[in-house]
Amino acid sequence: MTDMTMTRLQEVMVIIYAISLVFYFIDYWKKNRRLYRYAFWGVSLVWVLQSIFLALYIFETHRFPVLSLFEGIYFYAWLLVAISIAMHCIFKLDLPVILINVVGFCFVVVHTFAPNELAPSPVSEALVSELLVIHIVFAIMSYGAFTIGFVFAMLYLVLHNVLKSKKWPKQFSRLPSLAQAESGMSYSLYCGVSLLGVSLILGVVWAYIALPDFTFWDIKIFGSFISLFVYSIIIYKKQKGKLYATKYAWANVYAFLFILINFFIGSRFSAFHFLY
Repeated sequence: MTDMTMTRLQEVMVIIYAISLVFYFIDYWKKNRRLYRYAFWGVSLVWVLQSIFLALYIFETHRFPVLSLFEGIYFYAWLLVAISIAMHCIFKLDLPVILINVVGFCFVVVHTFAPNELAPSPVSEALVSELLVIHIVFAIMSYGAFTIGFVFAMLYLVLHNVLKSKKWPKQFSRLPSLAQAESGMSYSLYCGVSLLGVSLILGVVWAYIALPDFTFWDIKIFGSFISLFVYSIIIYKKQKGKLYATKYAWANVYAFLFILINFFIGSRFSAFHFLY
């Protein structure tokens, strides 16, 4: 019972850490300080949980846990989270804090869902399966965000054409404005890219642990990373003012179509994604 409770708490910790990373990325792109505060408190909670687990381990083994690869990974992850919190409080640095937490998150995931030979445990197989579930959930959430972005992009194109023709049918009286449609696209992209990025990290870790013949060149994995890159480029060009108005909307439409192609065709020809 105690082992299962600790397992569940570590799973909750990973989820809180993942959500905090999403908030950090959204704040970095959109300067939403409220989300930044939420992200900071989420990471702080992760560090508190890590510290509790670390203290319990020291109490149980009567030594400092750095004598094995498994123990070293955990202490390193704990240290990275502590450094990110210190940098937030002392130097008020945004991007370095985010990047440090991305690395810390990777090590937390590796430690939590470690393979049997690294960390023998009666619940290790269940953890690996649940890692896959978390990966899929975040991937589906990102697809949902990109779908919302696609809808707002189509609305933007329709509204732009209606305004250009100077005809405003009564049926369009309750549609959002161009500014609202553009904001909807942007927020959807910020959420989608963040969720997809976290999902890919979790998915790669799961594949490395669970699949003996794992390769980055699997068509679904490769397509997913390209999708993340394409959407990131869209965000970058939007922030730089090189992508705006209908060009921004069409970029969202084309990127979403690529997401659909990767989801359906990539899954069909993937070496292992058909298991989903």
